[in-house]
Amino acid sequence: MVAYEMMFILNPELGEEEIETVLERLQNIIREGGGEITNLDKWGKRRLAYEVKKFWEGFYVLMNFKSPSAVAAEVERVVKISDNIIRYLLIRDDKAGR
Repeated sequence: MVAYEMMFILNPELGEEEIETVLERLQNIIREGGGEITNLDKWGKRRLAYEVKKFWEGFYVLMNFKSPSAVAAEVERVVKISDNIIRYLLIRDDKAGR
């Protein structure tokens, strides 16, 4: 399994239940694919440095997980088509694998 780190910004207009639904969906994809979530850190609502999809604020989430590369590709596919996620960055975390 490969370690990944994903930072994503959710629509600031989402309620707590909607945020949990998005997070649960991503976690289920990882778990069902044989991966494991090593860290899930909700940073909360913060001001963006510049306007993104007509938003000046966003709800930040940092998630670390280990999974096969196919699962990470599926997570990225789902994030790309999700209207609730306004920006994301998924990287391979080579430091965590050592």
